[in-house]
Amino acid sequence: MTTPPRIALIHALKHSIAPIEAAFAKAWPEARLMNLLDDSLSADLARDGALNDAMAERFLALGDYAAATGANGILFTCSAFGPCIEAVARAHAPMPVLKPNEAMIEQAVTMGKRIGLLSTFPPTLASMPPEFPAAAQVVPKLAEGALAALDRGDRAMHDRLIVEASKDLRDCDVIALAQFSIAATAPLVAEATGRPVVTTPDSAVDKLMRLLKAKV
Repeated sequence: MTTPPRIALIHALKHSIAPIEAAFAKAWPEARLMNLLDDSLSADLARDGALNDAMAERFLALGDYAAATGANGILFTCSAFGPCIEAVARAHAPMPVLKPNEAMIEQAVTMGKRIGLLSTFPPTLASMPPEFPAAAQVVPKLAEGALAALDRGDRAMHDRLIVEASKDLRDCDVIALAQFSIAATAPLVAEATGRPVVTTPDSAVDKLMRLLKAKV
């Protein structure tokens, strides 16, 4: 591509924006980014307790909007909405439309069979394990109270709760951090558990680069 590709980043949590921008800045600074944030998506999912047709329609509308701006690829950063994102991918094929976790899952399953899945958002632990291959043994773990701490602006408490929760995953081959908002804790989790840790932002940027042929 002569002009750097335009990547639409679609978020359901404001905490996801900084980690993915940092991952692009490190690995693919030439990409032109646009951010779409609808933080009512996560609030409504938490309220309803399950994905529904109305939610899928909202995602399709976001995908249509992103495509209309001239995006060459779309990356959703909200890990609890897999089926809705798959609907957007079907609607806009062959443009790359990535779920936040798909690249990380592809990476994690090459590193071991027993995979610890650490999250701060309960719906993610319901929606994400089925996205792993059947042969993978997924061990879900919620860092309870961590997201509320982050919402209060207490990042130290957020990080501490994640590290504490991660210690229950020490018998896993690899630990996958399920959300963009917790990616920055990877070094702390690796230190606390002695396990390799994979994150969503870095693997997602790497996959987008491959799909859009930015890498030789």
